[in-house]
Amino acid sequence: MIIQQRTIKEPISISGVGLHTGKPCTMTFRPAPENHGIKFRRVDVAGSPEIPALVDFVTDVSRGTTLSINNVKINTTEHVLAAIAGLEIDNILIDLDSSEPPIGDGSAKLFVDALLKAGYENQTAPRDYLVIEETIHYKNEEKGVDIVALPTDSYRLTVMVDYNNPALASQHTGLFDLEKHFVEHFSMCRTFCFLNEVETLHEQGLIQGGNINNAIVIVDKEYTKEELKRLETKLGLKDTLFLGKNGVLNEKGLYFKNEPARHKLLDLIGDLALIGVPIKAQILAARPGHANNIEFAKIIRKLYQQKKIIRKYQHEKKAGIVFDVNAIKRILPHRYPFLLLDKVIDFELNKKIVAVKNVTANEEFFQGHFPGSPVMPGVLIVEAMAQAGGILLLDGSTDQENNLTYLLGINNAKFRKMVFPGDQLVIEVNLKFRKSKICQMEGKAFVEGELVAEAEILASIGPRPKDRIS
Repeated sequence: MIIQQRTIKEPISISGVGLHTGKPCTMTFRPAPENHGIKFRRVDVAGSPEIPALVDFVTDVSRGTTLSINNVKINTTEHVLAAIAGLEIDNILIDLDSSEPPIGDGSAKLFVDALLKAGYENQTAPRDYLVIEETIHYKNEEKGVDIVALPTDSYRLTVMVDYNNPALASQHTGLFDLEKHFVEHFSMCRTFCFLNEVETLHEQGLIQGGNINNAIVIVDKEYTKEELKRLETKLGLKDTLFLGKNGVLNEKGLYFKNEPARHKLLDLIGDLALIGVPIKAQILAARPGHANNIEFAKIIRKLYQQKKIIRKYQHEKKAGIVFDVNAIKRILPHRYPFLLLDKVIDFELNKKIVAVKNVTANEEFFQGHFPGSPVMPGVLIVEAMAQAGGILLLDGSTDQENNLTYLLGINNAKFRKMVFPGDQLVIEVNLKFRKSKICQMEGKAFVEGELVAEAEILASIGPRPKDRIS
């Protein structure tokens, strides 16, 4: 796998019609600077808005992967993204004068050929690989979909498809080296559908640019000559349709016996490009499709964002610790005697945090609460929860250096057991609600597994106050 980021040497344009919209489109690939990532730009829309190729902007996955921002859309992005990711290009700007890229022959070959012609330009910055360190499993039982990411030092994909349809038997395929095998064995594999789906898709306003030259149509339904003629007319096709003998409409030849499975792997590469960074993992996918690919990509992107935040503040890797006290000081403004966390041992982005406070006899508050009978004040236990919540709200979207988390309210606080010197307070905070800069969290504190306190915390994120001169 390559080490440095890369873009293309020069702009290159291609034209054609979109598969679903049927509208003409000219698309231009342009070089982009380091750390730019992949972005689409609608040059036919006022202001030429850009849409980052990130899973955060996916708005439709019905028959392709659609990205949008402020009601500006790019439809059917997966083949373009597969070409870019398959060629290991990190930074590129894609101009379009319509909402859907050209379909070409239904594969990624049109885009791959253009990008290879434009050539590679190596850049100085290193590639920001996301290394999968433990198994990640996504399952959709209703659809029979399983997608797993396993740790490995490269990028490998294995796909199995099974449609419970006699016209298309179970198939599987694997790609184990992008550089060696992507272009020659996967980039030309075409999209496909079943014959019984064609009319329905057309009636739904889809495949307006579809024809027998940009898709493989698998015959799973008998049609008379009269019915095929009616279908030709309905779809506005120039070609005469016939069923043939090889199971594909018009006896269209396959590049590989398992071309449908290979195309599903191609789609998977494109959809996983929306994670936003290249990954090192073995991906095993059973019955993948755009909707489930995107749900899996969301999980992986969240992991990437979480790891990025951790790397920013935790400079030394320590077993069993997410953030040590030095990292906590980089995140929170609190200092002695009001810093009430010693370490964070679990952190799930926008979901949960588990922090630890070692309660010692040297705590300043024990001098007055209470002399001779030291007990940790309940209000400070709640404050420790709030401080943990402040760390939990890290998600990369807030300028942590110039903002603080402020308490707005504390509800349903309950103190069930006293906390004494020598106790280890384990604080768990879960994010219940977040909208804009307002959030609600649920905090619980434990000592040796027993609940000692709990509270609901309402907080807001706001700018740090300016230094005041007295």
